[in-house]
Amino acid sequence: MDFKDRAVLGNTGLEICRLGVAGGYKAPARAFEEAFDRGVNYFYLSSPRRSGMIRAIKNLKAQGRRDDLVIVLQSYSRSASLMEAFLQKGLKKLGIETTDVLLLGWYNQAPPQRILERAMALRQRGLCRFLGVSGHNRRAFPALAASGNFGALHLRYNAVHPGAEQDVFPKLAAQNRPGVVTYTATRWGDLLNPKKMPPGQTPPAAADCYRFVLSNPAVDVCLSGPADVQQMRQALSALDLGPLSEDEMARLRAIGEHIHEKHPRRFAG
Repeated sequence: MDFKDRAVLGNTGLEICRLGVAGGYKAPARAFEEAFDRGVNYFYLSSPRRSGMIRAIKNLKAQGRRDDLVIVLQSYSRSASLMEAFLQKGLKKLGIETTDVLLLGWYNQAPPQRILERAMALRQRGLCRFLGVSGHNRRAFPALAASGNFGALHLRYNAVHPGAEQDVFPKLAAQNRPGVVTYTATRWGDLLNPKKMPPGQTPPAAADCYRFVLSNPAVDVCLSGPADVQQMRQALSALDLGPLSEDEMARLRAIGEHIHEKHPRRFAG
């Protein structure tokens, strides 16, 4: 398995690098442009919409490279009209006519019909190519996938929260499934915190957290959330290092189990 090889995002046909980037953590435009030059093209413009990714997308578009990007715009709005306004504002800010994925953010069950109908209408009008959905209730994702409404599923998966290995990945259809995009590979930084390690253990590198996720072939894209150029380069190193060994995977799992037991968070699964 070579992490630098391009993959296809589920049933969308979109070619993607398996490492993606989120734009909500203040990294500058040059960090995202460097990632793009390394092959990273899944750009998730999360909330808040920081200027670094916005500027990088504009710069890449000006260079004629828009078609090589997979741009994701997210809406947390529970109002259909506000969701549309949010999307239109994002498109205008980026200077593009269509986003590749309109992500309906934080749904732990199927979005309401009014939201789905408006989102589908936006897709029919050409304002987005595919719909995606994110959430923290793993058990909802098989049904969301089976609905046929979504081209991308954004879900939590890391060494502390590996439950998708039982609750999601094996329950997705082998054919015509949505793309699987995972977030919080470092478990909101806990996997990098020396104070949260088991006795005698040192924290894994951020790249190893991404490698843990990418070593699972069920994952199409692992999102990283760099705050600066250095963090972006640390994330990019995962592409060169490739899959973890069995011993490295076992170490990450042991650390994850310890953190899950000793340092619980709101999302327990």
